[in-house]
Amino acid sequence: DVLVNNAGVIQVGPIEVMTHEDFELVMQAHFWGPLNTILAVLPSMRQRRQGRIVNISSIGGKVSVPHLVPYSASKFALVGLSKGLRAELMKDGIVVTTVCPGLMRTGSPRNADFKGQHRFEYAWFSISDALPLLTVSAENAARQIVHACKRGQAELVISIPAKIAALFDALFPGAMSQVLAVVNQLLPQ
Repeated sequence: DVLVNNAGVIQVGPIEVMTHEDFELVMQAHFWGPLNTILAVLPSMRQRRQGRIVNISSIGGKVSVPHLVPYSASKFALVGLSKGLRAELMKDGIVVTTVCPGLMRTGSPRNADFKGQHRFEYAWFSISDALPLLTVSAENAARQIVHACKRGQAELVISIPAKIAALFDALFPGAMSQVLAVVNQLLPQ
């Protein structure tokens, strides 16, 4: 009745150290993996004329930030897939929800692939992962996701900072690019 696509990998570093393989890896995890599972369950959902699909993307699928370009590109692809499927599958009684969490307290720095200046990249990434006012616990996010799935929400952006960033980027894309360019200057090169 419900498919939740929630898997991910992440590489952190400037674009100069990213490889074609880095992009392929994240596309496999964030786009092709969800697409393949969706295609596997669609026949039975269509037959029953009901079902829920929840695609866990990221705020990185709405706002592309420096040092996470492969990750963001793949999450943008998942957001596009999810939104398009929602429109197409409504006629079949299938509801698709796109989830875009902001920064999460999940320990992801321990599982990220740091490239370039490894220690400096790890330092800024782990600091941002631990800020209590800017991050959300996995338990809190899970409650919100279940609620959004039950209600059939089109989209759920988790955390106030993520909502502000997505709105600011949507309204002022040029200004957001300028802000992110300044952030990029502060990151390890």
